[in-house]
Formats: sequence, structure tokens, C-alpha cells
Amino acid sequence: MGDFSYYLSMKFLILILGSVTSFLLLKYRGAIKMFTGDFSWAEKYLGSGGTNTFIVLFAIGVFILSLMYSLGTLDSFISNSLGVLF
Repeated sequence: MGDFSYYLSMKFLILILGSVTSFLLLKYRGAIKMFTGDFSWAEKYLGSGGTNTFIVLFAIGVFILSLMYSLGTLDSFISNSLGVLF
């Protein structure tokens, strides 16, 4: 029974860390852009302000993946979509 509670607490910790990381990415995207500079490929493919758009999309992706992992849907998604390749 102890292993199961450890497993759930780690999933909860991943959810909290993913949520905080996403929030910080969104809050400090201007500082991140100043630190890294413009991503030329993002500016090319996402248009003007593409670097900011990429940072927002990356933050949303981090949140969604951490939420999916904590709820167990990431495992089923990967096994159903990529399982045929392995």
C-alpha cells in the first residue's frame, strides 16, 4: 500500500511542478525573450512576435503534458498512438 501512495504523491508533485513552471513561463516570457533573443524560425513560421507565441505554446504544452501524466492519460495516449511502432 505504501508504494501506491508514493506513486500518487509523485504524480501530484509532477502536476504541481508543471503548473508552476507553466505559470512562470507565461509570467516571465518577456524576460525569457530578452535572455534568449528572437528565435528566427519562430519569427519566420509563427509571424511577428513568434518568439512570444512559441513561449506561450510551450507553456501550454508543459501544463497539458503534466496534467495528462498526473491523470494517467499520457500513458494510454502514448501506448495507443505510438504502441504500433514498437
